[in-house]
This record gives sequence, structure tokens and C-alpha cells, in this order.
Amino acid sequence: MTMSRTVRFMETGGPEVLRIDDIDIPAPGPNEVRIRARALGLNRAESMWRSGKYIEEPILPARLGYEAAGIIEAIGEGETGFTIGEAVSVVPAFSQNQYGMYGELVLAPTFAVVKNPPSLSFEEAASIWMMFITAYGALVDQAGLLAGETVVIPAASSSVGIAAIQVANMVGATSIALTRTSAKRAPLLDAGARHVIATEEQDLVLEILKITNGKGARVVFDPIGGPSFTKLLAASSPGATLILYGALSEEPTALPILEMLAKHVTIHANTIWTTSGDPVRLAKAKSFVLKGLEEGRLKPVIAKSFPFEDIIEAHTYLESNQQFGKLVVTL
Repeated sequence: MTMSRTVRFMETGGPEVLRIDDIDIPAPGPNEVRIRARALGLNRAESMWRSGKYIEEPILPARLGYEAAGIIEAIGEGETGFTIGEAVSVVPAFSQNQYGMYGELVLAPTFAVVKNPPSLSFEEAASIWMMFITAYGALVDQAGLLAGETVVIPAASSSVGIAAIQVANMVGATSIALTRTSAKRAPLLDAGARHVIATEEQDLVLEILKITNGKGARVVFDPIGGPSFTKLLAASSPGATLILYGALSEEPTALPILEMLAKHVTIHANTIWTTSGDPVRLAKAKSFVLKGLEEGRLKPVIAKSFPFEDIIEAHTYLESNQQFGKLVVTL
């Protein structure tokens, strides 16, 4: 075994429960590799996991982390797809009770490991998979978003929101980015959004109907829920697909049944696991993302980088909603 500084928590709670411990990381078993991490991507799923509000309960003491990029240091017996010294990144396709990526040395299952595109830095490689696979899986795979269609993207300045804008552009769709105030209007337009609506300053439904010539949006990609969901439904077209992939609002999400029936809408609950949990879907998602990165049509936007020692500060900032893009940690 080899010692590694590793982030863990002994109880659920706020960022302050995180601690860096020296623990033994074993040699990789069959279908595993051991990676010396150079960068980690931070995600809302990890802060929810840490606080005990995720879709799965952590087994304490718990590790955490879905995304890492680094160098392969050791390879499990019988594995021939990778070589020592190769630069790789990790796709979220496992339980944090099984593997955690917040550490200097991490074990990862080989089905979740991808060779880094040479054009990406470690920070960029650590940030791509959660956001781009989530956006691709919902918009392209599940909703079947096509060229010429319109998609509404609440919380558009988040890493997944920006990824959704890029994915929409890649398939030729029109994106309507939602943000609370006009402070992020210019950055969102620069990030590729076709339209931006400041929801605290403008009438959300009226603006979407105006943009779509009264038809409404065919796809909605919402991580918030809560009271605004009824407005999103009102701004949707007949036969629309509305995808909920988060629950950032702490208020109940009401479903106006009669309007849903009248419009024949479909509402999906979606997580990255919808895609990464299916080998066929995951392979298509990886191909789409790698193609987009190679062509320069998909590009991670890094909001801020933190040193590994400042993991508590990084999680605090993650929950502040100040960022525009992805937060990463470097080692």
C-alpha cells in the first residue's frame, strides 16, 4: 500500500466537516488503475453527498469526488488498455461509496477512465465529463434535441448550464439561457447563448414566447425545480420535453396537471447515471464529447482554481453560486 493525502468526512454537514487525512491506497485490483491526481473537478453532487442530501447515503467515514485527471501510476492485473505514465481523466460512473477522487492517489475502475485529449490541460480534463455527459445525455440522448429547436437552460452560468449551451450549439439548436440578474448576460452571450433572460428583471414566460414567436420552447433543462417550474411549463410548446436534473430550490415543485394534460408534455428526471450507467449510452456520450473537444465546439470554462489544501474554501465557494463555469482543485 501507498500513503496518500485524501479528503474524507466523519459526519455529514457543511464544508467544515471535510478533512485531509493520510490513508493507505492499495495497489489496483483487476479492472482498476491507480492515478496520481493533478487536478480534481468539483460538482454539486459532491456537496450534496457531503451534506447528506444526495440520492445515495454516504457510508462513514466517507470519501468523495467524481472527477480527477492525472497520470497512471499502477495498473491492475490483466489490464491491457492503459500504460503507466499515461495521462487520463475519470468519468462519473460509480458510487462515491466505492471510489472517491479527492486525493493525491486514487483508484478508479477502468470502465470510467479515459485517455486525455492532448489539447487539454489537467485542469480542463478534470472538468469535462460531469458537465458534458450530463448535458449530452439529457438534451441529445433523452430529449432528442435537433437543429432549429429551442432549449431553455435555467442556472445557465453553472458548469452544466454552460455545457448545455455548447451542446445545443453543436447540434444547431437555439439556446435561451436563464440567469437571475443581467450581471451575467454578457458572459453568457460570450459563452454562446443565443438569448439571455434575467428572471428577476424580465417576465420569463413573455420573453420565451416572444423569442419563439408564440410557440414556446420544445426542451427545458432545469436543475432548480420549485415555484419557477410552473413558469417553465407555461413557456413550453405542446409536446415539449421538460427535464429535471437537480433540486436546487428548497421549495416544493408544483405540477399543474391540467396544463400538462392539455399540452401533452413529457417530464423526465435525469442524472448523469441515466447515461453513464448504460455502457452503450456512455460510449456514445464519450464519442460525442471527444468529437466536440477535438473540433473546438466543446470547451470547458474554468471559473476558479483552488489548491488541494483549500478544499473547505473550495466547497464553500461552490455553494455560494458566484462562479461562472467549473471549479477545479489542483495538486
